[in-house]
Amino acid sequence: MAHLPVQTKPAVLALLLAGVLAACGRPEPAAPVANPTPTEQEIAGARDAASQLGSRLKARLMAAMSEGGPIAAIEVCAEEAPQIAQQVSEETGYRVGRTSLRVRNPANAPDAWEQEQLMSFMKDLQDGADPAGLEAAEIVTDGGREVFRWARPIMLEAPCATCHGQSVSPEILAEIKARYPDDTATGFAVGDLRGMFTVSK
Repeated sequence: MAHLPVQTKPAVLALLLAGVLAACGRPEPAAPVANPTPTEQEIAGARDAASQLGSRLKARLMAAMSEGGPIAAIEVCAEEAPQIAQQVSEETGYRVGRTSLRVRNPANAPDAWEQEQLMSFMKDLQDGADPAGLEAAEIVTDGGREVFRWARPIMLEAPCATCHGQSVSPEILAEIKARYPDDTATGFAVGDLRGMFTVSK
């Protein structure tokens, strides 16, 4: 191994010392900035978008039930519900939809954030929480962008049990399976957590 000449060692030590001192003077990396808290305006807008989707869809489903029974309502869910969600999204500026841990339409399957909220709602309800008081609102980072996310539970109501309940007729089940071969959205009791409204912007 080659050795440095004796006379160069002080110079080398000086350089090393200068490097150490320079490193000591460097600022610490900035701590990551936490995502901001959603504003009341964002939350109010999400509530409104979800309410509009819920009321329009419910009105259309009830009309279909009156006119053509449950089979007609299934057709509305399959063909008109996505259009209604799209209309509300365009009108409000919020992307609004529905999801569940047990979906009928695979296009409505929850993403990771939605799964987390559904599980949280389920636990809160099991602990006795009033579903009317439950919601989630958060600013998340997605692909380098800040995205507002909001959710509210949907509880199964009596009219919906016809197609989602524990005693669905064979005729209705056959129609559901024809449209949704991988359906998992039956077997609910009235008052169960059916799913949730999900809103983002």
